[in-house]
Amino acid sequence: MTSLDIAEVVRRSGVPASTLRYYEERGLIASTGRRGLRRQFDSSVLEHLALIALGRTAGFSLDDIVLVFGPPGDLRVDRALLTGKADELDRTIMQLTAVRDSLRHAAACPAPSHAECPSFRRILSEVIEGRMAAADASAPKTPRA
Repeated sequence: MTSLDIAEVVRRSGVPASTLRYYEERGLIASTGRRGLRRQFDSSVLEHLALIALGRTAGFSLDDIVLVFGPPGDLRVDRALLTGKADELDRTIMQLTAVRDSLRHAAACPAPSHAECPSFRRILSEVIEGRMAAADASAPKTPRA
C-alpha cells in the first residue's frame, strides 16, 4: 500500500489535520510513522475515513464507530448495531415524513385559518398525545402510598 503524508490525506479526504490527529488519539485511525515532523498514513486510511463519515452521517458517535467498524486495520462490522441504527433511522424517517406532510398540508390548507382545519387540528392532537405518551413512558415510577 502507498504511504500518504498528513497533508495528502487532508487534501484527498477533506478532513482537517486537527481532526485526523484527534481521530488518531481516539483510536479511530492509525499513522504508520513520521517522515520528519509529518505523520504518515497507509492509503487505506482514506477508506476508514469514509467509513467514519458514513457512521457520523448515520448518527453514530465516535465511540459507536469504534465498536461498529473496529480499530484501524481490523475492519469488523457489528451487524446487530448496524441493524439497530437502521431501525432507528426508519423511525426517524417516518416521523420526519409525517412532519413534512403536515407542513405541506398546513401551507396548502383551504380552511380560513389553521384553527378551523380539521386535518391540522388532528395533527396537533396526535403530536400532543405522542409527547404526553412519551413523557409518561420516561417518567420515573414512584410507588404510591
